[in-house]
Amino acid sequence: MSELLDQLNEPQREAAACTDGPVMIIAGAGSGKTRTLTYRIAHLMELGVDPFHILALTFTNKAANEMKERIIKLVGGEGRNLWMGTFHSIFARVLRAEASKLGYTSSFTIYDTDDSKAAIKQIVKQLNLDPKTYKPSFVLNRISMAKSNLLSPKDYQENPEIYQTDIDSKRPAIGQIYVMYDQRLHNSNAMDFDDLLFNMNILLRDFPDVLLKYQQRFRYIMVDEYQDTNYAQYLIVKKLAARNQNICVVGDDAQSIYAFRGANIQNIFNFKRDYPDMHLFKLEQNYRSTQNIVNAANSIISRNRDQIQKELWSDNGVGSRIRLIRAVDEKDEGMRVADSIQNFRLGEDAEYRDFAVLYRQNSLSRSVEDALRKMNIPYKIYQGLSFYGRREVKDVLAYLRLAINPHDDESLVRIINYPTRGIGQTTMDKIRVAAADNDISIWTVLENIQSFGLPIQSGAVQKITEFVYMIKRFESQVPSVDAFTLAKQIVYASGIIKALREEDDPESAERIENIDELMNSVQEFCEDEQEIPEGPEAQEAPSKSFRTLDEFLQQVLLYTSEDKDKDKDANKVSLMTIHAAKGLEFPYVYVVGMEEQLFPSFLASSRAELEEERRLFYVAVTRAEKQVTLSYAQTRFNNGQRMGGEVSRFVEEIDPQYIEIPSVRRSMPEPGTLPRAFFNAGKPAPEPQARFKKKAAPTYVNHGPAVVNSPAEINSIMPGMKVSHEKFGIGKVLGVEGAGDSRKATVFFEGVGQKQLMLKFAKLSVVE
Repeated sequence: MSELLDQLNEPQREAAACTDGPVMIIAGAGSGKTRTLTYRIAHLMELGVDPFHILALTFTNKAANEMKERIIKLVGGEGRNLWMGTFHSIFARVLRAEASKLGYTSSFTIYDTDDSKAAIKQIVKQLNLDPKTYKPSFVLNRISMAKSNLLSPKDYQENPEIYQTDIDSKRPAIGQIYVMYDQRLHNSNAMDFDDLLFNMNILLRDFPDVLLKYQQRFRYIMVDEYQDTNYAQYLIVKKLAARNQNICVVGDDAQSIYAFRGANIQNIFNFKRDYPDMHLFKLEQNYRSTQNIVNAANSIISRNRDQIQKELWSDNGVGSRIRLIRAVDEKDEGMRVADSIQNFRLGEDAEYRDFAVLYRQNSLSRSVEDALRKMNIPYKIYQGLSFYGRREVKDVLAYLRLAINPHDDESLVRIINYPTRGIGQTTMDKIRVAAADNDISIWTVLENIQSFGLPIQSGAVQKITEFVYMIKRFESQVPSVDAFTLAKQIVYASGIIKALREEDDPESAERIENIDELMNSVQEFCEDEQEIPEGPEAQEAPSKSFRTLDEFLQQVLLYTSEDKDKDKDANKVSLMTIHAAKGLEFPYVYVVGMEEQLFPSFLASSRAELEEERRLFYVAVTRAEKQVTLSYAQTRFNNGQRMGGEVSRFVEEIDPQYIEIPSVRRSMPEPGTLPRAFFNAGKPAPEPQARFKKKAAPTYVNHGPAVVNSPAEINSIMPGMKVSHEKFGIGKVLGVEGAGDSRKATVFFEGVGQKQLMLKFAKLSVVE
């Protein structure tokens, strides 16, 4: 066996050495999954496999880049020729090469979520629909669901079950919006993120020659985090692997936590069904955490019925038991967590960056943030607004995108009058109507503005002509000028920097710094070594010694939020949801809000949903290297009411030998001063002490149930909403009638049936 593999432990070595046929590697938390994949790819290359024939799919650019860097260190520059990246980036690369088969050009734009929402918002307006009923986020989720299940606009409209669901939610026009949205994308020569998977499936389904081409190219396929794949991803991988059957999937069913995004855990459970002769390897040695943390995690996940059996172990020493903080309320919880962080930092000679505070829902961070600020502890909210999501960065990117694809309607609308150039909203409304009436892009109208005879003032026509000329000038330079030089020209020609300097806004300086940082990223991209094209690509690609703007945008438009985070290395405590913590590790981890109805969430109403919540808790615990601290509050404000709470069942499921249960501290109320009902979950608590006097409803967003009391809240109940009833449980509003105190709702409750309720008395809770 290869000397290269001698650096792996025995299970890792066996998995990396098994190169042919179907392979499934079940990699427990902290078991060296990335290391095993890296060495497996390096071993394939050592055996003589051409890197151009190896496809490695990941879920983040960060993971792909880390693996590629490691492989290059092991095998040299040939590692740059691997087809390695996220599902979306790899398939975008294929789709650009084959774009003409699907009616696109290779310079198609990729819409992010904001672009898609803006397009849907405009379509809703065009159809004279109620924007409150047809919220862009809701409509986009429905369309995304359809695309993830490979349902075209036509399939969607012809599916009676889907149509009935839309009728029940009082949104019967979603199918029509989907049709118009799809057409708008085509007119704009654009695809959204879901299209990259949807169209890849269409390409492989409808063009057998293309399928054969990529089956022959991708002779060895590896998929990371296989438990997170959705239906569309599963089908693509299965089709590509069908010819050679050299497919290796790596994952951990115990860390499947993305069902809400469409991930299907059955993909990993059914791998043996799809490939009966597959080889199974289990990586069970945890290199991250102490033995106590690993044992606690095992005891947690053992409660799940649906799982692939494995037993993690560690030789990192026994370590400390899991600690439990029992707080009086959320303020007390925040202060105890902050105090504990400070004590560990000083006592263990740790850095602030060694600590992470995790939570099930974002609203739980508020009290922790308050406490950290009071104690002057620096912190950052992880995966908030990403660098590429900032307004000024998106403005610059819109100009860059137009230079590549002028038909990109969303980019055009975003910046045609920014900075102000005399092309107002009234003018744009007339141009939009002309584009919609003729089923063409807005750019086509602008290019031929005189031909349409629109009632637009001559001054605005002149400004439009100047704008078109500017964009065409940028477009003409794309093939012949390097990305950094052209981007720099565009930024200054656009006038954005000048406009920001003239703004009377203290944040303008930071916005200019962010644009400078974007320019730095373009320059870094230009300085990176280029991948060498192979085969037909080498013949088709023009010979040049520089990297172009379209190449930069192909990369940047698929960045995830962690790929460009200026603050990621700062010495600060990290605050984040548990979902955001997946794939990360910290010496000290705190999980706050460990209460029933919060974690597990009150929305977990089935065994499958409860098991996913438990897997989420397993992920939280296994992020820690040295110490896990859990905390819960005995009372917590919820929409202006103080509610009693009880400790999460997940805490009670941890084997007692691995957790340290605290005794009641003297700061707690004396026994007998509070009635037992004070601690009952979901019921208003009495106020025997001044600190618990009822306060005004907080202004921050709370994602728990909101009790309906006021007439305004009663009137906010609308068809399609998910609601909770104290007696009947979770239900869906099918219809509403009447007004004021006579307003009634027809609600379907799972396991109970349909009920008609008088909203004034029903006390429904809106599930947000």
